[in-house]
Amino acid sequence: MVQPQEDDISVEASSLPPVPIQEISEDRALTETVLFPTPKLFLKIPKPKIRQSLKALTFESVFAAVLYSIIGGALLSNFLLELGAGAAEIGLLAAIPQMVNLLQPLGAYLINRSTSFRWYFMCIFIPSRLLWLILLPAIWLVSSSRITGYQVVQLTLAILLVANIIEAFGRAPWLGWSAVLVPQRLRGRYFGFRNSILGLTNLVGVPLLGLAVSAWPGGTLQGYGAVLILGIILGLISVGCQLWMTDINPQLLKVGDSDTSHPQPQGIDLSLFKDANFLKFVLYLSIWCFAVNISNPFFNLYMLDNLDIDISIVTIYHGLGTGANMLMLLLWGKLADRIGNRPLLLLVGILVGVTPLLWLLVGSDRISFWIWLPLLHILAGATWAAIDLCTNNLMMGIAPLGHQSSYFAIAAAIAGITGAMGITVGSFLATLPGIAGLLGLFVLSSLLRMAALVPLVFVQEQRSIPLGQLMRLGASHFCRNTDS
Repeated sequence: MVQPQEDDISVEASSLPPVPIQEISEDRALTETVLFPTPKLFLKIPKPKIRQSLKALTFESVFAAVLYSIIGGALLSNFLLELGAGAAEIGLLAAIPQMVNLLQPLGAYLINRSTSFRWYFMCIFIPSRLLWLILLPAIWLVSSSRITGYQVVQLTLAILLVANIIEAFGRAPWLGWSAVLVPQRLRGRYFGFRNSILGLTNLVGVPLLGLAVSAWPGGTLQGYGAVLILGIILGLISVGCQLWMTDINPQLLKVGDSDTSHPQPQGIDLSLFKDANFLKFVLYLSIWCFAVNISNPFFNLYMLDNLDIDISIVTIYHGLGTGANMLMLLLWGKLADRIGNRPLLLLVGILVGVTPLLWLLVGSDRISFWIWLPLLHILAGATWAAIDLCTNNLMMGIAPLGHQSSYFAIAAAIAGITGAMGITVGSFLATLPGIAGLLGLFVLSSLLRMAALVPLVFVQEQRSIPLGQLMRLGASHFCRNTDS
């Protein structure tokens, strides 16, 4: 567990000023969060509670990651293919989690009417995870030939849809709770550490779960049922970890953003559309999600179909990318805390922007097979570690504390829409013949990624170093090293 060493941060929520996250003296061992909901009410979260909450949040994420690797990704895709699913069903499998993001603003509305983050998430995650128990008797019935495989495919997609709809109400509020518990100055280090642990969990856990499914004595369908039981149990343990996370009343976070004589509405606060800084960030995010999704689903298709590379080799490439992602997260986290998230997003975003162009140099020769493709996946894993980490942290930084759920929900909904549009446009362009097909798609994606960085230049982030100053510091440091 990350042990913050030099930060002491207070969060104030009073009826007078807006709710700031203020940095104070840096001579204590851990952070301390202090909430002043009203002038007469004082709520203090001591340092041991913050430490306990961060540990619980890490364990919660690890247990949940195992469940989500079972009910999504390669394991669920393989399960559906074994049952006879086609391209349409696999497409729905990828599209459902994106489209339900449209419901996230409703989650922000519901959390604004709640009085407890903890019990709100209990009501969200317990039903959504227990829902997968319905699939277990269906697996037994199809294994005994009492129902058809296509019926189980339909049932699985229905469960996936309902579970994702339920969890969509919790995604934005979950970021809001995390933003309160994780102090601003430590977010890069903490989330970098936590995400690297999640990367290690997936790197080790997914192959082991896949091996268990394939080696199960009763066949792969029953093997998936066995690991699904394990996943549901770990998912419920994940929910139990929330009991050790400090609960916060969402109503207290709204007080500081409103005058006592003008109480806040209980619905979604649409005043965020007057926040110019937020709108710049959303513009960046929408173009970025469209640009990324227009090409990302088709890199595997290019390797498997155009380059005729075996699937086992492709999984090795992805393993290299996952390893690079896990190793670089800690570095990016520390760097983000030092220089800010926005400058890091701009610098690394340029590398991510030109990456699709590098695929134009890949061929069917042995150099591409042994050197170029492994390096491309390592580059992608290392750079995307910074993009994922800094995007979430920047979102937490620019959203006012009392309105974070609404900000997160609107941003996620817009990202879901543009991401789904990108997949749709990419699917159409990928069918075009010749250079206008996949390779042309990669070029278009690269150009759009670079264009997305333009609005990000104008996004303001507290504590971030201006990009020009950062480049001058880097140049002077390079000159000093050269002279010495």
